[in-house]
Amino acid sequence: MSYKIIVDSCCDLTAQMKEWSNFQVIPLTLQIGDYVIADDENFEQDDFIRRMTQSNVLAQSACPSPQAFAGACEGDYDDIYIITITDKLSGCYNSALQGVALYKDEHNDSKNIHVFNSLATSGLEALIAMEIKKLADSGAAFNNIVSSVEKFITENCKLYFCLESFDILKGNGRLFNLAANVIEALRVKLIGRAENGKVAIAGKDLTQKRTFIKLAGFIDRDCSGSSLEDKLCIISHVCCEEKAETVKEIIKNNTGFSEENIIIIKASGLNSLYGSNGGILVAFNF
Repeated sequence: MSYKIIVDSCCDLTAQMKEWSNFQVIPLTLQIGDYVIADDENFEQDDFIRRMTQSNVLAQSACPSPQAFAGACEGDYDDIYIITITDKLSGCYNSALQGVALYKDEHNDSKNIHVFNSLATSGLEALIAMEIKKLADSGAAFNNIVSSVEKFITENCKLYFCLESFDILKGNGRLFNLAANVIEALRVKLIGRAENGKVAIAGKDLTQKRTFIKLAGFIDRDCSGSSLEDKLCIISHVCCEEKAETVKEIIKNNTGFSEENIIIIKASGLNSLYGSNGGILVAFNF
């Protein structure tokens, strides 16, 4: 059975994923005042963060239209799998559902289509895409892949993040249970996590290094009892590759992930917007 994997541009792509043939990225739109760009392969992280830093206007994003998702469903495929950022941070998931409905209204075919709510963003979307590809390439049936991957999302992968600034999250109302005034008063380094699709605080510490060690401890705890031989840890960074290397070294030394299974990549445009300059996002499966 032929298949296609579609992701929104909140998915931080590995080099290998960029070579997939049956794969498509649907870009979000990013805006800083009058400056508007697509979050696509032409996105320049350094330039965008420079503009964010220099602007007194809050950066914003807009999700793709339902028509964009409907168009991506075109083609000679039996099965289509769509992955989006958590519905608690963006309208992408709902837009994708509407796009699938549009496609089905306009086409009388037997194509199987499912939209996965990643309940997170960044490298976790990439891990979901890899899991779908692995199962589809093995010849698994569509319904079995859907049920297996839905379980994978809720039980076998996690996302943590360490940000230098929570200004964009606060300004766009994305913090939910994080009280802005508490964050300002703490004056400590925070570790956040994706929890049921929302943003939550996992821990805190006084220094950056101790925060990263604590982050590695959370990862080690989450992976307890699991063999990590064929599992991945994806570190996405926002203009801080050296910091990402430090995080990689700490994770390698404090968890069961081997060096070759820890991947460092630049964050996508949307994740750069919310992660802000110096942000680190760590996704892994177990």
